[in-house]
Amino acid sequence: EKIEKKISETFYYKYEDLYSRPFVTEDSGIPINLLTLEHSFGYDCMRTVNLMMMDSQTLLYIAGNHVVLLDLKTKSQSYLRSSSGGGIGVITAHPTKQYFAVGEKGKKPHLIIYEYPSLRPYRILRGGTEEAYVSADFNHSGTLLASVGSSPDYMLTIWDWKQEKIVLRSKAFSQDVYKVTFSPDNEEQLTTSGTGHINHIPKKLNLFTIYAFLLLQISALDMLTCFSLFALKVISGAEWGNLLLWEGGLIKVELCRAGRKPCHNGPVSQLILDEGELVTVGKDGFIRVWDIETVDAADTVDETGLLEMEPMNELLVGKNVSLSFMAKVHDRGQPIWYAQDANGALWKLDLTFSNITHDPECLYTFHSGKIEAMSVSPVTYLMATTALDRSVRIYDFISKSQLSEIKFKQGGTALTWAPRVVNPKGGLIAVGFEDGVVRIIEVYDPKGLAIVAGRTNIGKAEMNLKQAFKPHTTAVTALAYERNGDVLATGSKDKTVFFFAVEDKYEPIGFICVPGPVQALQWSPPSHVKSTLLVLCENGFALQVPVPQPEEEGTVSTYQIRKLPTQYFHFYSIKSRIKLEEEIARREKKKQEKEKAKLEWIKQQQEMGKQIEEEPEEEPEEEEPLPLLYVPEEPSPILCGFYSAPGKFWLSLGGYDSGFLYHCAFSSNEHQDDLENRQDEPFEVIRMDDADDNPIHQISFCTSRLLMFCGMQNGGLRVYPLRDKDLSANTLKEYWSFNIHDNDYGQIQGICSSYDDRFLITCGGDGNIFAFNILSPEDVHKELKAKIPSPRSGLEKEKAAEDIEDPNAYSIEKARQKKEYEEIMKEAEEKKNKKREELSALRREFLSLLQKNQELPKHMQLHREVHM
Repeated sequence: EKIEKKISETFYYKYEDLYSRPFVTEDSGIPINLLTLEHSFGYDCMRTVNLMMMDSQTLLYIAGNHVVLLDLKTKSQSYLRSSSGGGIGVITAHPTKQYFAVGEKGKKPHLIIYEYPSLRPYRILRGGTEEAYVSADFNHSGTLLASVGSSPDYMLTIWDWKQEKIVLRSKAFSQDVYKVTFSPDNEEQLTTSGTGHINHIPKKLNLFTIYAFLLLQISALDMLTCFSLFALKVISGAEWGNLLLWEGGLIKVELCRAGRKPCHNGPVSQLILDEGELVTVGKDGFIRVWDIETVDAADTVDETGLLEMEPMNELLVGKNVSLSFMAKVHDRGQPIWYAQDANGALWKLDLTFSNITHDPECLYTFHSGKIEAMSVSPVTYLMATTALDRSVRIYDFISKSQLSEIKFKQGGTALTWAPRVVNPKGGLIAVGFEDGVVRIIEVYDPKGLAIVAGRTNIGKAEMNLKQAFKPHTTAVTALAYERNGDVLATGSKDKTVFFFAVEDKYEPIGFICVPGPVQALQWSPPSHVKSTLLVLCENGFALQVPVPQPEEEGTVSTYQIRKLPTQYFHFYSIKSRIKLEEEIARREKKKQEKEKAKLEWIKQQQEMGKQIEEEPEEEPEEEEPLPLLYVPEEPSPILCGFYSAPGKFWLSLGGYDSGFLYHCAFSSNEHQDDLENRQDEPFEVIRMDDADDNPIHQISFCTSRLLMFCGMQNGGLRVYPLRDKDLSANTLKEYWSFNIHDNDYGQIQGICSSYDDRFLITCGGDGNIFAFNILSPEDVHKELKAKIPSPRSGLEKEKAAEDIEDPNAYSIEKARQKKEYEEIMKEAEEKKNKKREELSALRREFLSLLQKNQELPKHMQLHREVHM
């Protein structure tokens, strides 16, 4: 018999040989350490499980292509990079906390076991799934590891992980699987849960088979939480907040609270069996503790299938808290729980339920979900971000900390930091919101205020609402200050661009209507003679307009600017033609090479003195038909763009037309009668490497314009060195590329370099924000510090600016139209009142005449019938 080689207990892999590195074009001379990760500011709190405690001081979570190890005492971070560069799907800890497993994403991803606290890679498990790991769990004794893959295979694998061997494997289900768990009491039982199913799997290790029970097709159920109880029972949480006890493949009983109240108001996100008690974690912010024996013995009492019971203890973590997951550690023998809040927080909890129980402590707050917009200070190392969680946040990327947060009634959708020409101290940001409101916010150091005495908890930075106005009826998507700082332009999904005169108080100039929802706005740079605004619309339109001049007050009844000279460009797809030309060129080249080879062969034969017989004409090879020309019915969306020269600009598109940068120009011969049927073609294209299914969503430049940064749909970052500060097919052949954010939903939402080009900040759809150090050969290693702007004099005495909290409030244009209408109505009402007074006077005069007529002798009276 063949003796299998066993892996030594003392064998380790080298992390240096394992982790993924940036891609650099060969022989380009671009240094591989062009960017180095400095800090991770965000938190992907929307992941079902993104929290793991290794000890009372170390918290682990996934941030794009990194596992972040956060030291809760020093607040410092260390990182483990994915080996594939395809992202990370799951992390789970060994029961002894000596090891933890990292399940990756990508083609045939690895499941890597790291030792803790050394962080040395201990084992690499291969071949467990095709594309991504979604869940993993060690058994109670830690000898086995179960893992589940994502689509297309949904493969359930049980590993003898120390020997890197597969013990058992089976297709878990044919729909999304969220979780796999070993039974806490019986290591021979395993449960998987997902969309519309629970699989309860007893294992027979000696037979190498899996018997699957309880394949339940219930479309209303998304089984996020479940685990095995005793005697083939399973307890699960339901989306509507109750607990379901299953036995023998059927729901035995549904548990609720007294008075038919649900166990939780909303989905149950986690079930924990802790020291003989059942702990339920809810999206409603409650943690409830139930008697497990009562749950296990539960049975129906009537035809409703419901059984009422009350929790033994409960804790409300906080208002607006949505708990996803909890993990327990012991600190000096005391149990401490840490909780993940889907609304953007990490909590420290005491669940001892005694008279000395500590209140819930919020350790960190973050944006919840996708970062919508980001901008950096023009004078120091500060950045501002906003998201649909209704918050605006200020970070210091030198001290690696969040300085301030301000909340509003609606979510933020656009943000820009006012340039120095507008505010030399760099203390002003403009933020657009989903209800069409724009807010001007001051950022300042509160210690500079005259009235500080008596104030407690003075922060490092504070924000003050300076002004709020509503130029749009739907989400603001773009904000841009004109190069001289005199005008602010705002764009929206409502297909309008509004202009404001930038003064101490922003005054409306007017708005223009555009052919589609606004995607981006860019003013021409100072190198251009004229100041113009480039407007990019989602639906393939680009426009150019000059700076509008304010109308005289009271001369017009609307803010709409109708006579602003506008140039249009309606993108017409040429990708299929490019592909056709490339295919024709490829075939022609192949034909020429064949002809050349034939001539070479004839020449060789002649040199050898051999006679060449005339060969019969070869039948031409049957070639595939040339690709047909194709133009997508639905225009490809414009994702981003920028000026290249006066009247010329580059565009990046999504959909069918991705994979290229298109150089476009506004035509001087303008006929704007039929905008929809315009067909404007780019005059130059640059093919972008490996971007056909991975379009460029964001493009920005460092202040020297020597580096172009591209944010990709798959969360990757690319850097193109620009030798002559301009774009050409040759300059874009060489680049540096690194997968940073989550590869599936971490599309880069913003890229900004610091005012001095030392740092680069990226934010993504995965809620992560990363700060990188940009390598600079002449970089002097002096101590850097962010300087928070001093407050405006007299700020503390000012009355708070009036905010617009009602999402249905009138926009500036609607308010003007309403005012105009009210004035017309007032004038009409005044005319009516005047007429009414005249009629009333006539009526009084008539009644007086009647009276006088009555007083006359009868033969002198006039009869009304006759004279009416």
